[in-house]
Amino acid sequence: MSSNPKDKKTCGQVMDEWKESIWNPRTHEFIGRTASSWGLILLFYLVFYTFLTGLFCLTMWVLLQTVDDYKPTYQDRLAVPGMMIRPKADALEIVYNITNTETWDKYVIALDTFLSPYNNSIQVANNDQCPPGEYFVQEDGVEVRNNPKRSCQFNRTQLEDCSGLTDRTYGYQDGRPCVLIKLNRVIGMKPGNREYAPYVTCGAKKEDSDKMGELAYFPPNGTFNLMYFPYYGKRAQVNYSQPLVAVKFLNISLNADVNVECRVMAPNIVIESDRDKFAGRVSFKLRINKS
Repeated sequence: MSSNPKDKKTCGQVMDEWKESIWNPRTHEFIGRTASSWGLILLFYLVFYTFLTGLFCLTMWVLLQTVDDYKPTYQDRLAVPGMMIRPKADALEIVYNITNTETWDKYVIALDTFLSPYNNSIQVANNDQCPPGEYFVQEDGVEVRNNPKRSCQFNRTQLEDCSGLTDRTYGYQDGRPCVLIKLNRVIGMKPGNREYAPYVTCGAKKEDSDKMGELAYFPPNGTFNLMYFPYYGKRAQVNYSQPLVAVKFLNISLNADVNVECRVMAPNIVIESDRDKFAGRVSFKLRINKS
């Protein structure tokens, strides 16, 4: 059945209808609404979004009144701090070839950069010489804050053979590399106790126990001295230097993968779960090739 030619609209009629849907000069409607209708809609949304903006600002203002500039108002108690190594390699794997300088030079540069703030001159200028073996507690007054808080010196010379001062290659050139261990910062944490400082111990995974060889720790016994705790936060303790423990692998097997795990040991740090591999410990692979 063919359509009636009289029912077909010309192109001009279609254009006129389209224009009228945008602006109707007879009813003075714009897109189907009069000026008063558009005004009421705009007024509604103006009031609505003004109210939402005010409510958001009020909520943020109330929240900011409870926020301390120097420490978290609410903090989940972290019983087990995280650990990390330096140099921080991809996938926590330190792999290099003794005879190829380019493979281990990047680790030396990374350690130089990381340890530069621990230079004795910088530490003496910024931090205090604290009495070892006791927590460096700096409490605030009732009405006056004790800020900025002082920090204890950690000189890179304490790392001895792993300081990069006597051996510029940190042992990597000789196949006796140094790996630095650090605890993550946790505000207010006091690991250990007055008679027992936290320390680091490292060992090979079971399948690699015969490949790791002897280890040397710096400072002696791999100890984190109590004077570096508690930590009061970045804003309150601007010049804080995290204590470090260096582990030197003295005669590790060459041309073999050695999976190493280091743990922090202290009476009040108990590693219970295997779900978080960085809670109180850190695992990494060390492979030294010699072609």
